[in-house]
Amino acid sequence: MMSRELGFFGRYILLLIMQLLLCNYFMLSPYILLTLLPVMVLSIPLRYATPQVLLISFVTALAVDLLADGVPGLNVVALLPVALVRKTFIRWVFGTGLFARGEDFSIHKNGLGKVSLVILLCLALFLLTYIWLDGSGMRPAWFFYARFFASLSASYVLSLLAIVYFSINDR
Repeated sequence: MMSRELGFFGRYILLLIMQLLLCNYFMLSPYILLTLLPVMVLSIPLRYATPQVLLISFVTALAVDLLADGVPGLNVVALLPVALVRKTFIRWVFGTGLFARGEDFSIHKNGLGKVSLVILLCLALFLLTYIWLDGSGMRPAWFFYARFFASLSASYVLSLLAIVYFSINDR
């Protein structure tokens, strides 16, 4: 399978390219924000410390801001909280066993339900921050909620496909 041959950074770069393509060529509507950034942060191996994850997330989000989106810093501000609390979300959902064993989570080992929950938590945090800052009080509440739920649904499907396809763990 492709994911075993690429290694972590190869998969990460492919996800970054996919995110850039989504931002530049797949703007479905003003209601839907398609993002893979939170699942990219989740795909970083758990052995990386939080400061390293924050740095990787900062560079990734800045690249997306500069190469794709029109508002510099918006993805950075929305992604850094996800990077900061990712281990907390993983600990809430999977417990401390993953950290004790020194292994990463995967759908194959941990199940679709738990992986979906951690993806949804990270996506929700990212989207709430991004949409709130992007609208900054200029849009009505119904637009905020419509954009959040439409973006959460669409991005969840994309994120789930990405995490299944790029999973490094065997069945």
